Amino acid sequence: MKNLTIALLFISGITFAQSDTLITETVTYDTLITVQIVKKTAIEKTVKGQRMIESPKEEIIASEVLILKDKNTSRVTQRTASSTSKPKGLGLGVSVVESDKVESTDIIVPQAAKMGDYAFPVIDEASRFAHTITADDLQKHLNVLASDAYEGRETGKPGQQKAARYIANHFQQLGLPDVGENKTYYQKYPLTVEGWEEDGVSIRVNGKNYKYLEDFYSFPSSNKSRAKLESKEVIFLGYGIDDTKYSDYKGADVKGKIVLIYPEEPMKEDGTFYLTGTEQPSEWTTNWRAKLAAARKYGVKTLLIIEPNVRLQTARFAYQLTEPSLMLEANDPAEKFANSCYISTDIARAIVGKKMGKITKARDKIRSTGKPQTPIKLKTKIAIRQKEKREKVISENVLGFIRGSDPEVNDEVIVITAHYDHLGQREEDIFNGADDNGSGTSAVLEIAEAFAKASETGAQPRRSILVMTVSGEEKGLLGSEYYANNPVFPLEKTVANLNVDMIGRVDKNHLNPNYVYVIGADRISTQLDKINKTMNDKYTKMNLDYTFNAKDDPNRFYYRSDHYNFAEKGVPAAFFFSGVHKDYHQTTDTAEKLDYKKMERIARLVFLTAWELAEREARIVSDVKQ
Repeated sequence: MKNLTIALLFISGITFAQSDTLITETVTYDTLITVQIVKKTAIEKTVKGQRMIESPKEEIIASEVLILKDKNTSRVTQRTASSTSKPKGLGLGVSVVESDKVESTDIIVPQAAKMGDYAFPVIDEASRFAHTITADDLQKHLNVLASDAYEGRETGKPGQQKAARYIANHFQQLGLPDVGENKTYYQKYPLTVEGWEEDGVSIRVNGKNYKYLEDFYSFPSSNKSRAKLESKEVIFLGYGIDDTKYSDYKGADVKGKIVLIYPEEPMKEDGTFYLTGTEQPSEWTTNWRAKLAAARKYGVKTLLIIEPNVRLQTARFAYQLTEPSLMLEANDPAEKFANSCYISTDIARAIVGKKMGKITKARDKIRSTGKPQTPIKLKTKIAIRQKEKREKVISENVLGFIRGSDPEVNDEVIVITAHYDHLGQREEDIFNGADDNGSGTSAVLEIAEAFAKASETGAQPRRSILVMTVSGEEKGLLGSEYYANNPVFPLEKTVANLNVDMIGRVDKNHLNPNYVYVIGADRISTQLDKINKTMNDKYTKMNLDYTFNAKDDPNRFYYRSDHYNFAEKGVPAAFFFSGVHKDYHQTTDTAEKLDYKKMERIARLVFLTAWELAEREARIVSDVKQ
């Protein structure tokens, strides 16, 4: 990071004379700052013969936010701000609002694009308690949770359990009731860990053994364990699609068979797809589950999918292919899908043998007509092994409950969530997960404390608050899914879910850190969205960015964090997020890179929105047609 230097030049004048302040900027990096011109006025009095000077009063007479965008070239600009009323000897002061001040008042070295101090209005009870959420406290929590001692907080591992104890101890110190199992703060849930046994997955064709991750790959999470499957026949079945517009399965007898298919779907010469009639493919291309589910429906024993770039895909999915996966016991994907392997063209040629010309002709006919062709029987000797190892583990969601003040409505609950798990440790490399999601976890711990302080004085809002940190998010939103299916407080009494995930950094789309992405707030209840906007306009004044709220967002962030499991059940939900960055899911996602002032402001917004949801007379309604 390069430095920004602001040189301050004061030109003094006599009492009440015109005075100018010249501000010279040398910019060598993207930076956001605020420059304020402050008039200081002191009043001198003589009381009972004694001369007294009151403390100077300050008035901001000019303020400008500078968003400095040029990364490549330095430039110098000058502005002059004037005041016409300057008491003798006091002068004008220039205050630069930034995040990391140094000892000198003349040389400011801020970290690029970090949040500065801001005027947070403390005007009512809600804002009074929101003000207790501070950057310093957020940093204290995060420095613990994202430390090496917590070993990356991988679900089911000691580091995650250590983090759960830290969070539970925090709730206990706040005096929150133990609403979890057996008078604890935990909702425990069972998981199955599964992965391939050593040398547990193999393919042999006509006596030749092929190498896993070089010639083929297979995901343990979507396959049943099978010691051996042998056959002398494979059925070629086109693209393996079963759609009302096109079905390779119609009239085909594939029950108990090994089936070979092409990836994706047939396309016309003009670049459009037969199934959609557009240049956009259907779910038979975009959703890997579709073909596997269809194969299971028709009784296919194992589906072999030709993959032209096996090594590229194994690099892309290395973690899922080599590391054990976790799943909820009731959600075994293998119960929904046929077993499958993605095989190289070399393996495919070995299976097809002398019928390559016939296969190619059938493929070309499908592409030219958009109609399925008769299945082709391929005589070959094939043996497939997919042997898994499984074990049971227990993980925990951690519950912090603040009962509402009004007995008429305190059975209704606003749930505030953040996942506290991350990716764990790989040999010596620790994935600390400071932003993902130490930032959100620290925020909800501070939000819990703010509500607890309100409750101590009897000032809490009317409805109840559940602050819940969930595990299993990185493994597939497992902790929140378990809660949604096994709620401690009934979902019909759950007013809304506010979910906080990755709020500590600035992404490439922003120079000004004063923003937060809001995702999903208007998808079920327009009232939820309106309340969040109102709280922001009144108190925190951030840029609410709805870019990723678009239903055609290619990132699909709406489906990728824990709010989704509430939304899927019909609970209004909003997801607060600051975007991905180069350290996302890397060992370099560390605590010193976070913007704690930014976290403070987002956490306060979440608190204030929750407060309004809990305090308002009428419960919000789900008014968006689904």
